[in-house]
Amino acid sequence: MGASVADFSLSLNEDQIQIRDWVHEFARDVVRPVAEEWDEREEFPWPVVQEAAKVGLYGFDFMAQAMMGDPTGLTMPVAMEELFWGDAGIGLAIFGSGLAAAGIAGNGTPEQVIEWVPQCYGDENDVKLGAFCVSEPDAGSDVSGLRTKAVYDAAKDEWTLNGTKAWITNGGIANIHVVVATVDPELKSRGQASFIIPPNTPGLSMGQKYKKHGIRASHTSEVVLDDVRIPGACLLGGKEKLDDKLARAKEAKKAPSGKQPAMATFEATRPAVAAMAVGIARAAYEYSLEYAKDRQAFGKPIIMNQSIAFMLANMCTQIDAARLLVYRAAWLSRNGEYKNAEGSQSKLYAGRTAVWVTERAIQILGGYGYTREYPVERWHRDAKIMDIFEGTEQIQELVISRAISGLRIE
Repeated sequence: MGASVADFSLSLNEDQIQIRDWVHEFARDVVRPVAEEWDEREEFPWPVVQEAAKVGLYGFDFMAQAMMGDPTGLTMPVAMEELFWGDAGIGLAIFGSGLAAAGIAGNGTPEQVIEWVPQCYGDENDVKLGAFCVSEPDAGSDVSGLRTKAVYDAAKDEWTLNGTKAWITNGGIANIHVVVATVDPELKSRGQASFIIPPNTPGLSMGQKYKKHGIRASHTSEVVLDDVRIPGACLLGGKEKLDDKLARAKEAKKAPSGKQPAMATFEATRPAVAAMAVGIARAAYEYSLEYAKDRQAFGKPIIMNQSIAFMLANMCTQIDAARLLVYRAAWLSRNGEYKNAEGSQSKLYAGRTAVWVTERAIQILGGYGYTREYPVERWHRDAKIMDIFEGTEQIQELVISRAISGLRIE
């Protein structure tokens, strides 16, 4: 293995252990005490995000250190697991801007990254947000079907965007919106590009705000683009790169011509999303384990019954398996490349694990687990989105099946 590639190891280094413990402390002391309140309010938890900014958890510096300054790729998943152990809705409020930052970093020039990524965060005195806008009312899983269009005016060196985006984290309340739009409809997904919509750009507005089953503290809404005009410099990657990509796609429509802007971002972030699911599952497992040791029935703790003990044994095993898939995917994402869609494997398995483990936690608590007096019902509601966003369970299976077969499975 070359010297430039980090050796794969399951041991966290000293920096990662410190970050893990630091994020866990924040999740335990700041996030968990207010998790129920913000879930009930269904509002963006500005005070909590500001606290995260004050300690350095929310901001460009942390993202740069965790995403770009770590040769193992494990720092971000480790941090995600701990924060989402605290609460998924607040966790997504804190890390939701990271998707926009990843979209800029993955598709932009170095100059664009330096200019725009910090504006996705602001600072502790003036918190800003970023939003990554891909999905549409009729195009969620089918990224090739995007209808939002970007039209270029060469005389003005200006782009005009029109369309509606759906299910957008931080949509409408963000400072920076990164929008994936179609520039050549005939080329479908290969005719798309990513654009920066700067703050206070006329024509961008928030559509409906969604009332959700879970992750309620995270703001999710439509983003409406009505004749949004932006300068040519807001095309991520630049016009020359886009023209070259489009020309190659037209010359050989069946030949690969670079990654889709949206898919490149999702590929990079899938292990981190999988780690979120692991955090939710772990929270439910730990809580139900302690409950099963304390709760008495028929004269003994309920964990003394095999039916309960074996359930917990399976919960623990599946969580560990999911975490191992996450660590492998995160390392591969940073150091090599996915061979069999390992990023999708990690998200597929971790999402399923979170849903199953949180459902079992409710079962262990019985009637109490079904009430809002206990947090397991909230964790169960929060877990379900892990099977849906950034590629549904079925989309992950599609990606994996194409990777292992080398065929375009439909």
